[in-house]
Amino acid sequence: MKKTTAKRFSALVVGLSLLAAACGGSDEATEETTAPVETAAPVVEEAGSELAGMKGTTPLVELTQEFKDAVNAFWTGKGNKALVDFNYTAESFDAVMLIALAAEAAGTDGSALADQIVAVSKEGTKCSPATWADCLAAVKAKGDVDFDGFSGPNTMNGNGEPLEASYGILQFGAGNLLDDTLTTYQLANAPESAVLPLSKTGVARKGNGVLKIGGLLPETGSLAFLGAPMIAGVEYAIDYINKAGGVLGKPVEYSAGDSGDTSTDTASVTVDRLLKEGVDAIVGAASSGVSLTVIDKITAAGVIQFSPANTSPKLTSYADNGLFFRNAPPDDLQGAVLAEIIVADGVQSVYIMALDDAYGTGLATVVEEVLTAAGVKISGKKIYDPKATTFDAEVGEIVAANPDAIVLITFDEGSRILRTMVENGVGPKAKKVYGVDGNIGNALGQNFNEGK
Repeated sequence: MKKTTAKRFSALVVGLSLLAAACGGSDEATEETTAPVETAAPVVEEAGSELAGMKGTTPLVELTQEFKDAVNAFWTGKGNKALVDFNYTAESFDAVMLIALAAEAAGTDGSALADQIVAVSKEGTKCSPATWADCLAAVKAKGDVDFDGFSGPNTMNGNGEPLEASYGILQFGAGNLLDDTLTTYQLANAPESAVLPLSKTGVARKGNGVLKIGGLLPETGSLAFLGAPMIAGVEYAIDYINKAGGVLGKPVEYSAGDSGDTSTDTASVTVDRLLKEGVDAIVGAASSGVSLTVIDKITAAGVIQFSPANTSPKLTSYADNGLFFRNAPPDDLQGAVLAEIIVADGVQSVYIMALDDAYGTGLATVVEEVLTAAGVKISGKKIYDPKATTFDAEVGEIVAANPDAIVLITFDEGSRILRTMVENGVGPKAKKVYGVDGNIGNALGQNFNEGK
């Protein structure tokens, strides 16, 4: 069943719990006088605060400190630096847990386990990582379970994507880093009209009794800032499962792999290697654009692809042999939430700047249509080449359009775009600036501070 983005978000049920916007400034007083009028000195931005006030959305629940500490203890114990951001860490952890539960429910690591992933996410006895032994016992006894993970309920539609989501609304503060005290959370649910029947696996592949998971996560490329949080989530989940006895009576195996980005063939090379190694499921990619370059190869082999971060609406009705899953919500949910935040902030006109790939163009379309329906003027929309060396021309168009606010749908090149915006007087101190999950994180501020 194919749905248009417009139909989906127009029926979207979004529970808003937003802070009122504090917009604008005072009107200048006009005073009759014969004295010469002095020109005000330009405002000089304090170094390290240029991004203060910029806000954005990312799929996120209010993670417990216990979970963060446990992941960091595991991650640093392997010689890595402690995580500061936890973007998609919980989703990555839960992706592995759902795959493992489905394998136990199906009694195989073959492609038939895909038919159980949606089933173990809803409409059964509630269980969680804290009651993992009970989860396993229930599915081994052919009982129905409803797994709720660290990223939330994980309740899936028949096509293997979330029916509900939680978004963190994050805001930059001092030092051009996120101010956690300003973070709020927003729920979004797909309407009943979006519910789809269960997809069935279209490719038969036998297992060998050992669940093997491959990683297709961004160690390099434009989403590399998401790499460590996601890899940590995957590896911690596998360690967690194996310490509890593994799956199908054996330890889960793992083979790491880099996804790179769409400017390289890194993902394709990684997928070829993982398929030769006989993996049963691949966790990744982070980028929807990258996933679209390898999804056919993965699913044609009867291997599950499960992304903790893909959000492009193009994947909603993609012909994937019933083997593609994601627990990051599609961008028709994120786009509607972001647009509602912008409307609540009292913005009258918006300029949208989005990278040219499935993620960027898809999310830009949703934001534009929801804002337009709410009566907000779209002053311009620029789909740009993320490989460009400079963004002077694009920012020049923003300056000429003179909108109230700017929406940036970018990856790590967003720091360079923001640098150019600040230099041209349209940064977050001059305009309301909004980001999305592809850029909203401390890595954006760090890259901005370092001139990257």
